[in-house]
Amino acid sequence: MDWYTGYKSAERRRQMIRVFQTGDLERVAEIWLEANAQAHNFISRQYWEGQLETVRALLPRAELYVWQDGDGAVHGFIGLSGEHIEGIFVWPPAQSRGIGKALLDRAKAAHGRLSLNVYRKNDRAAAFYRREGFRVREEGVDENTGEPERRMVWEADGIC
Repeated sequence: MDWYTGYKSAERRRQMIRVFQTGDLERVAEIWLEANAQAHNFISRQYWEGQLETVRALLPRAELYVWQDGDGAVHGFIGLSGEHIEGIFVWPPAQSRGIGKALLDRAKAAHGRLSLNVYRKNDRAAAFYRREGFRVREEGVDENTGEPERRMVWEADGIC
């Protein structure tokens, strides 16, 4: 093993996914707002800002797992309601580094079936979920935003 491979392996061991703790609340809320505003730029930022206090109140009651680096900095999280993924959120500067996939893999390891909703205009997220084995089950409209969305499902046996 060369020095770079050894470094990358050690770095991966320093990263971890853990259960949300109350002290994570402000960082997780910040990630939620910024990731939503970036991924859903077809919805006004004011909408997301208007939801922030409600989300802050709901987060501690949800099933959440956070991804933190070796220094303890939280860069992403996944929220679950049973087998339904409420969302995977990664701090925008940390996106495309495997954090969302790691969080999704954590959920897949714990569940044989997962579902989620994704806005039709969020091509990047839809492509990610398709690569991860999710298939569109139905289409509808998000009643809160009026935006078209898709319900996607993943099953461990590959039959969706």
